[in-house]
Amino acid sequence: MAQSVPARKFTAQDTTVDLLIIGSGTGMAAALAAAEQGSSVLIVEKTATVGGSTARSGGAFWIPNNPVLKAAGAADTPVRATAYVDAVVAGTSSAERWQAFLDNGTATVEMLQRTTPMKFMWDEEYSDYHPEEPGGSAAGRSCECKPFDANVLGEERGRLRGGTMESSLPMAITGKDYRALNLISKAPVQGLSTAATRIFQGVGGLALKRDYVAGGQALAAGLYAGVLAAGIPVWTETSLVRLVTESGRVTGAVLQQDGREVTVTARQGVVLAAGGFDHDMAMRHEHQSKMLENWSFGSEGNTGDAIKAAVSVGAGTALMDQSWWFPAVAPLPGGAPSVMLAERSLPGSLIVDGSGSRFVNEAQDYMSFGQRVLERERQGNPVGTMWMVFDQEYRNSYILAGSLFPRMALPEKWYEEGIAAKAESLGELARKIGMPEETFTATASRFNELAGAGVDEDFHRGSSAYDRYYGDPTVRPNPNLRPLSGKVFYAVKVVLSDLGTCGGLTADARGRVLTEDGSAVDGLYAIGNTAANVFGKSYPGAGATIGQGLVYGYIVARDAAARPAAAGDGVRAGAGEAPAQAG
Repeated sequence: MAQSVPARKFTAQDTTVDLLIIGSGTGMAAALAAAEQGSSVLIVEKTATVGGSTARSGGAFWIPNNPVLKAAGAADTPVRATAYVDAVVAGTSSAERWQAFLDNGTATVEMLQRTTPMKFMWDEEYSDYHPEEPGGSAAGRSCECKPFDANVLGEERGRLRGGTMESSLPMAITGKDYRALNLISKAPVQGLSTAATRIFQGVGGLALKRDYVAGGQALAAGLYAGVLAAGIPVWTETSLVRLVTESGRVTGAVLQQDGREVTVTARQGVVLAAGGFDHDMAMRHEHQSKMLENWSFGSEGNTGDAIKAAVSVGAGTALMDQSWWFPAVAPLPGGAPSVMLAERSLPGSLIVDGSGSRFVNEAQDYMSFGQRVLERERQGNPVGTMWMVFDQEYRNSYILAGSLFPRMALPEKWYEEGIAAKAESLGELARKIGMPEETFTATASRFNELAGAGVDEDFHRGSSAYDRYYGDPTVRPNPNLRPLSGKVFYAVKVVLSDLGTCGGLTADARGRVLTEDGSAVDGLYAIGNTAANVFGKSYPGAGATIGQGLVYGYIVARDAAARPAAAGDGVRAGAGEAPAQAG
């Protein structure tokens, strides 16, 4: 539940530490790994709250062959994981870089189990995003934190960043729970049981002065609890101004807090973990598409500061045209888009472009969906306005936009603002949303023919285990397909949002930032969305963005601790030596 942000705990001042970490999402994993090595660490966070985009995410992490999977009996092996990543990356990223991710996954999860109070679980059946590729897993490799008592943070509870979807009810909904709740009207026994369990846990927790959170908030809270226990300071409302270099080596950074600049010297180096350039629209229009609007679900502090600072000292960049694309329900004026995850996979619906034609497998992973939209634009055939079309049975059966439960009417404001339309025939619906009626009705007729047969010959919807994960198992023979029927039809406008950009600084298998010629920038590391995607232009499975942030946090912390001190650095500080607190 939402909490007021407490007064800032630390006042920035000139100081020296071993490792300076810019960003408090998966950067906290780097801090925990560094503290285990005996390093003194400082985390700097631009915003007033801790957790970054990690706290706003679904909270899953995709790390193959990890101890959580092994304990749960998942059939995964290093050989299968290597084959799969090799296949999906397809040469768009350094093999050494993704192999280092795979090689250090187990050690990373074991470190988190040692340094935080989190308990993890396997999201069994949450298929890899491309399970048909060699080494792919329909059973899935994604894991997440079990519901976590955020009150263990004590007075720092209010500094935990809020999630993308927060309920007024005391219910900690995990990724596994969401699937069951989404089908509550079609499979009521499992759905109601899941709801009752989480409500009982939430209400009972409040009676015991516990505040259970799930998803990204649980992971961020668990990491923050570990950081607090390790005595690692986090300077909030403190932004990166520039990196400090000496003889080609990054030795620290100039930071700003309340208009004051301070310098932090970092003996071992600086880790850039400040997210991507989600909300810098000039960068996004330059590198990605001029059609994009500021609709990213990433933390509002993600404006590319760390990428720009690194480029100014010679760093190279890669994959700047890439994001973790995510189709969403269009926002009301001045508002934010609404999450659209399972909606695209459920039977009795389809998505069309501005011409009234289908153009994609609606149920495929969200990154591939967005890549298809931008591919059309580059080909000179933009999709225009996208609409998800569905019938009354669909509206009676499933959750929409994360908040509209089955049978709930669409908000009147949606109709008023042109985000939604309702009609008694498909032809009338086409006219209401300004779509070519003949093309659209022909599209719907073709879709109904394919859906009735249970085989999508045009876009193969439902042919992948990933598609079927968010389908409706009560619909046969294909859980993703059912013809549109009935006397009432709806259209809801869809926009291209994202979970954050995933192009950024080039880095090697040790997480060191590289220059354009491939040489390492001494003393500078990048992880998470500040670095170019470990997996190139692909998204292997749910939580791959968090997974690589966690693992590379572990990798860079150990690499930094092993670096020789530069001349004049003096004796390395121990973990107990920390920047001064506010007076």
